[in-house]
Amino acid sequence: MASLSTWMRMFRTGFILLRYDALLPEETAHLLPPLPRALAAILRSLFAKKTKLRPGERYAVAFQHLGPAFIKLGQVLSTRGDIFGQAFITDLAHLKDNLPPFSHAVAEASVIEALGKPVDQIFSHFGEVIGSASIAQAHEAVLLDGRKVAVKILRPDIEAVVAADIAMMSLAARIVAFAFPSARRLEPVAFVGAVAQSLLLELDLRLEASACDEIGKIINAEPWMRAPKVVWHQVARRVLVTEWADGTPLSRPEALTLPGLDHKEVADNLIRAFLSQALDHGAFHADLHEGNLFIAAPARLTAIDFGIIGRLRPKERRYLAEMLWGFLRRDYKRVAEVHFEAGYVPRTHNVDSFAQALRAVGEPVLGQKATEVSMGRLLTQLFEITAQFDMHLRPELVLLQKTMVSVEGVARRIYPEHNLWEAARPVVKDWISRELSPVVEARRIFEKLVSRLRTDDEEEVRSRAVVDIATLQIVARQGRTFGMVALVVSVLSLAVLVWMAVR
Repeated sequence: MASLSTWMRMFRTGFILLRYDALLPEETAHLLPPLPRALAAILRSLFAKKTKLRPGERYAVAFQHLGPAFIKLGQVLSTRGDIFGQAFITDLAHLKDNLPPFSHAVAEASVIEALGKPVDQIFSHFGEVIGSASIAQAHEAVLLDGRKVAVKILRPDIEAVVAADIAMMSLAARIVAFAFPSARRLEPVAFVGAVAQSLLLELDLRLEASACDEIGKIINAEPWMRAPKVVWHQVARRVLVTEWADGTPLSRPEALTLPGLDHKEVADNLIRAFLSQALDHGAFHADLHEGNLFIAAPARLTAIDFGIIGRLRPKERRYLAEMLWGFLRRDYKRVAEVHFEAGYVPRTHNVDSFAQALRAVGEPVLGQKATEVSMGRLLTQLFEITAQFDMHLRPELVLLQKTMVSVEGVARRIYPEHNLWEAARPVVKDWISRELSPVVEARRIFEKLVSRLRTDDEEEVRSRAVVDIATLQIVARQGRTFGMVALVVSVLSLAVLVWMAVR
């Protein structure tokens, strides 16, 4: 049962959004049916401030008043100029790293309390704020050994603010699920749960240090992106020190006018870095907006702020790769089949009908420049298809979907004619070649067979072995050079069966 303070916070949130005309904005009133349109007009006349601010400016001010959860929402919206317009995202841009900072004295006190030493015993220089976000702010500093570093410090009392935000969002989600049955397929309660978990993890900078170290090793081993190293002996729950990230913050206007910058390669590198993390390693930076990216000519990207990390299990990575590969080859039937295999579409629907719907989505988009694709119309079509085929939101994919939206929007801003599909092709093709080749499939089936032989009854083993061996032979025939694989595996399987029979 929600507390009175949670109800009050929700009413306050609604009032602030109304106050800045960001709940039912006048600019979108014409999209509403007559009765809700009239109600919205009455509410605006009663509560909305008279202002000359543009819609994006009103949302930015409202989100800033409402705190971390809404600021995160604003950061995602600010990556989609292709949907909301350039003026809107420009007005939201300061939500990325230019929020009002807390004082230098409070920052120093936080460092002393967290690390247990005076600031001058850790740093030869502890500078002013270089970026202030919803949950923490960063300072430039120099360690006693001469290394330039960034010091991230949590905002005072941020834990209580986030806890209140989560309680309010959870209450709102339950109300939506109860009052609007048509919205239940979007799993509002599970969605808020996924967002809440990611927010809570951001409140312990020791966990961010661990994520930065883990994902950083993945990123730095590949050519697409770089990540700073953690200064482990200067890490605490509320303070994190990392080596300095070179380059210009992508959130600054001058970032895209740097001399010698290859815009297309930078956009490609961003897409490939994200997909490589998700597909090859199952762990990815899940907050890749412009405020967390630094850029340098000709095409160097550096990621910071690893507070939100997404993870995919092997099964989910395989589904993602197969769906992307199917779209790249325009094999809509296979894309549809993968959706059914993954359980994303209920089996009460028809695979061929879903493939037909996917073709209607894919054909106008594939091979087109970003400037020739209306993302607003595409998202509307996708939403209609998910409703038509009773597709529910998947909580385990929330961070993946949110990051894909942000990354694709950032890539479009870097290079407006960017082709997402061509950028994705080499990463997805390599993954498919490596993970779904006949030899790999044969090895997996054989390993599964041996495992069963060790644990199952003999009669069950024999029946399953016949099926597995037949499957191996079919897989092996997919390439001319794999005939020997089928023979060898069949002989080995037969030998194991004989051993089981005589032991």
